[in-house]
Amino acid sequence: MFGVYFGKYLVDMGIISEEVYAGLLESTKNDKVKMGLLAVDLGLMTEEQAQEVNQLQQMLDKRFGDIAIEKGYLTEDDVYDLLDKQGDAYLLFVQAVLESGIMDFEDIKTELGNYRRSEHLTLTDVEAIKTGDVDRIVPIFMKDMEMPEHIRQYISLSARNIVRFIDRFFIMERIEKIDDFELPCAVMQIIHEDGDMLIALGGLKEDLEVVSGNFVKNVVGRDDIDFDSLDVAGEFLNVNNGLYVSSVLCERTDVRVESPVIKTDGLRLRTDGKMYIVPLLIDERPIEFIICTGNVNIS
Repeated sequence: MFGVYFGKYLVDMGIISEEVYAGLLESTKNDKVKMGLLAVDLGLMTEEQAQEVNQLQQMLDKRFGDIAIEKGYLTEDDVYDLLDKQGDAYLLFVQAVLESGIMDFEDIKTELGNYRRSEHLTLTDVEAIKTGDVDRIVPIFMKDMEMPEHIRQYISLSARNIVRFIDRFFIMERIEKIDDFELPCAVMQIIHEDGDMLIALGGLKEDLEVVSGNFVKNVVGRDDIDFDSLDVAGEFLNVNNGLYVSSVLCERTDVRVESPVIKTDGLRLRTDGKMYIVPLLIDERPIEFIICTGNVNIS
């Protein structure tokens, strides 16, 4: 997930194109981090030492780790530890950038610092994004915001389900708290509990269709099925909200979830309670994920 956030920053700054960004992400999917890059990133070897071992690999029929041990640059324990880390998402993206020739190590370090400052992220935030762990990333976008704990739990659970069912490379942006919002199209569902919650996925119809298509593909395993796309987006809400009810409200017997409602002719949401807008990019499509409490007026 680090590559998605940092990659989009590089696109926005004009450092790489959308096409290059898509190619970099694609190259990370089935690749492994090279041991030399891992060793340099962890401070176990210098760049010069890694380059030397890489050059020796071209002349000798030996693995990187074996040569590095013979040269005294790594121990056997170092090599075993590095082998365990070869799926690191952050370094996979860095490796793809380096191999593309677009940037070198110093360029990446510089732009990573610029990215952190432009997004007002702490070093801890950046380290969380590097892990790719959605449970560590989501709280970054709720930081410094007054929000009931059950809403925080709901957003975190929903993010995990988007990764699971819709798009494992989705982007979440900073959450906003407002009380009035207009949408061109939306799929909505109400969860009745102590304080009712209205949940909505909103955006352009064609963008919501992408959410639906991904859900069908990831759940059914096929992308050639005829379906009413917005009904399928509603089915994702059904699944997501059902998991919320069963995991967070499991001891409650008075919780009820209404059937999803679809509006395609524009709508306005207003509430006397709280409304949180969670901006998402799913397959590069802007989607608004909305959580409302209180008395919600839909017009």
